[in-house]
Amino acid sequence: MTQHQSSPYPLGATLDEAGCNFAIHAPDCEAIYLALYDDNDKQELFPLFNNYAGIKHIHLSGIKAGQRYGFVIESCEERQYIADPYAKALDKALHYVPPFSAEKSFKLPTCVVVDDAFDWQQVRSPNIPREEMVLFETHVKGVSKLNPQVPTSERGTYLGLVSDAMLTFYKEQNINTLQLLPIAACMHEPHLLQMDKVNYWGYNPYVFMAPDPRYAHQDAVEELKTTIRELHRAGIEVILDVVYNHTAEGGDQGPVFNLKALDSKFYLRHGEYFANYTGCGNTVDLNYQPALNLVMDTLRYWVQEFKVDGFRFDLAATLGRNGDHFNREAAFFRAVAQDPILKMTKLIAEPWDIGPNGYQVGNFPFGWNECNDRLRDITRSFWRGDQGYLKEFATRIMGSRDLYSAANWPYKSTVNYITYHDGFTMQDLVSYKHKHNEANGENNRDGHGDNRSNNYGVEGATDNPVVLATREKQKRNFMATLLFSFGIPHILTADVLSHTQQGNNNAYCQDNEISWLNWETSEAKQHFKQWLSEMLAARQEYMVPFIRAFSGEKRNDNRIFWSRVDGKLMSMEDWNRLSSVALHIGIGEEGDELVYLINQTKAPARFSLPNDRNQVWKTICDTHISDAEVGHAEGEILQAPMSMAILHYSAQS
Repeated sequence: MTQHQSSPYPLGATLDEAGCNFAIHAPDCEAIYLALYDDNDKQELFPLFNNYAGIKHIHLSGIKAGQRYGFVIESCEERQYIADPYAKALDKALHYVPPFSAEKSFKLPTCVVVDDAFDWQQVRSPNIPREEMVLFETHVKGVSKLNPQVPTSERGTYLGLVSDAMLTFYKEQNINTLQLLPIAACMHEPHLLQMDKVNYWGYNPYVFMAPDPRYAHQDAVEELKTTIRELHRAGIEVILDVVYNHTAEGGDQGPVFNLKALDSKFYLRHGEYFANYTGCGNTVDLNYQPALNLVMDTLRYWVQEFKVDGFRFDLAATLGRNGDHFNREAAFFRAVAQDPILKMTKLIAEPWDIGPNGYQVGNFPFGWNECNDRLRDITRSFWRGDQGYLKEFATRIMGSRDLYSAANWPYKSTVNYITYHDGFTMQDLVSYKHKHNEANGENNRDGHGDNRSNNYGVEGATDNPVVLATREKQKRNFMATLLFSFGIPHILTADVLSHTQQGNNNAYCQDNEISWLNWETSEAKQHFKQWLSEMLAARQEYMVPFIRAFSGEKRNDNRIFWSRVDGKLMSMEDWNRLSSVALHIGIGEEGDELVYLINQTKAPARFSLPNDRNQVWKTICDTHISDAEVGHAEGEILQAPMSMAILHYSAQS
């Protein structure tokens, strides 16, 4: 092949009219070669002599899309295959038989040269305002793998997400945003490979730009772009869960796939050892310019070439680290804020890591929404019947303004959730007191211990009608709290189907029926599914106008009253002794109103409804019953034990 003048930028493999430019940041590699592979896996090596500031590069003619390639480094008379950190595609799914070695590296999947051209058919993003977003956390494989309405060939794939059956499901359930668990190519941890398991969730990135081939028929890039295009066509936005806090190379004894060999400064260190602020063995140092460049280039690539609408950042406190300290003015945050491609995307932080000063809820910059574990914990405790949580429950319903000033809503508002991928599903939250993670192979030592769950009399499955009715009501309590709190709701798609993981609250390695959503229905499941769909519609119709009114400059122009059951305003003492209260909010001085009747007790509570404007109230939600709309009310309401009702008054009626 003919060599032409090459360029150090852009990094990775870039096609042009003459061929392909290859560039890799490899300052620690004196001897590095480009490896090209033919259809028989025969390898041809080209030494990278051109060097600019540690970037080695070469341009070869005749290279076309689909060409398989990688890099080979040489040290101590031993050669090893290295993946391109900027690889946009891999030729097959990742796997190896541990222990890893330089010899085994040549059996790893190769990188693939990609042509970025794609026909988007003039389909554009729905551009859903933040206050209208409801995030549905979804695993690409698990959501459709067992859906009998999805064609067999598409189950568990990218394209399965946009099968007719799934698109119908989204529409019926009023789903407007999918938050996909990580889809960047994931390598499984050595201990999982030794147990013949995989990292099902995908939180162990091998490279950052290549869609995982596990979920594709042939071409992961083409199929994922098609999926996103069709989701956008259906009015659904796509948020990617991304992992930039660590990589699959693990700790000091972990395998070498690329970054470790290319540049030792990619990772934070404590002396000669890797800093482990992630629990995964290493920590990417985003104060180091080449590492920051890699992450920024990756984010722009997902937005420009895949049209994704935003990102949820795993262990995002790590992204703002200066060693042991978190800095909201860190290089990464400043880079995103000034980037013309990224600054208008949705940015969601998991605002903690396991390192020192790692809990940073409320401390991320403007423009970042944050997952709020405080609403999760308080809501679980409150509806379980634990005492002493009323004041904080009230704070969380009102948007956690102790953490997120309403002046900055919705661009810095809370992401509220009750359940997440790491933890119980909602069905398990009301079915198990204790985690049951034996299937993970760690003797039930893994997974969160503070679940604030309850089984209501029986651990796990039961036919007891009283227990089952209580569980269903508690699920409605959780969802109603979530959907009618100020902020952005986050829901597990698994919870729409009342999916159980049999008490496993850390199913990261369960690529089986524990994690794959069970689409078999029952009367109770169907009732909950229909109720939730109607509550999502009710949120858009009734709650979203209040979120808009209570955000920004007009936030203080509204009415907020906390009252006792008799309608009188609560005193400071009442906050410490009452368990049945009413929240009454109104838009402006004379606009629409909502009333929340909250009864935490095990006895009925008789509420006097506000009548200062002769209001006739419309009940839009009563968690005691599974019907969504239950008519009109005035005067007094007898609220059932351990339940909540939400009523609306239209000033125009």
